[in-house]
Amino acid sequence: MLDPKRLLEQFMGSGKSGGRSSAGDILGSLGTLGGSSGGLKERAGQMAGMATSNPMAASAVMAALLGTKTGRKLGGSALKIGGMAAVAGLGYLAYKNYQAGKAPTAIQQEKPQEVLPPPADSGFDIEPTRTSDDFALAMVRAMIAAAKADGHIDANERAAIVGKLSEDGLDAEEMAFLQKELEAPVDLDSIVSAARTDEQKVEIYTASRMAIEPDNRAEKGYLDLLAGRLGLPDALVDHIEATVASSKASA
Repeated sequence: MLDPKRLLEQFMGSGKSGGRSSAGDILGSLGTLGGSSGGLKERAGQMAGMATSNPMAASAVMAALLGTKTGRKLGGSALKIGGMAAVAGLGYLAYKNYQAGKAPTAIQQEKPQEVLPPPADSGFDIEPTRTSDDFALAMVRAMIAAAKADGHIDANERAAIVGKLSEDGLDAEEMAFLQKELEAPVDLDSIVSAARTDEQKVEIYTASRMAIEPDNRAEKGYLDLLAGRLGLPDALVDHIEATVASSKASA
């Protein structure tokens, strides 16, 4: 039986270097390197090198960040905590600044604030093992959906992703689930309905924003649609954007 929490933990990693790529390493990197020269074998070698060259390469979401089309990286203290804690930390920081009435534009002009795991009673999910099964699946689906927003994961890239996953310890059910998500149309209803609190809505959006660099209409349109479906206030979305962008630019 598919274990959603285990899948999310493998997909996002812990932020600790381990020399092994994860599902998101492949997902984020293939989408990024798709326009580069060389074949899939060469790109697979580049992805494998990420795991030893940067401690965040063990984290799927962060691997996607490290491989954004603009080449920008997550930096500062978010780089140290990694995984779900980094998503929660950035989301919590944005949410706190929003509630305090700070101007989003001021966030990007200031020195990046330290990103720490949120307090245990914050309502943010810090570890995959401590969240619900449906929300764990929603987080995985949200990141895959964001990565597919501009249509750059084609059949060849999906095949390469699945082939690499078979070497990385995912069981048959986990591989089947991820392959299905890569191939199927985005089910935004299932993603949105799993976020039952304001904090979970922030986490879903933050993870989606972290997984991509929205530099085209398709990606920007997807994030706008996601924010609208989640019911996030425009000012809060601006804070998440400012916080994530500031962290990426600080590397």
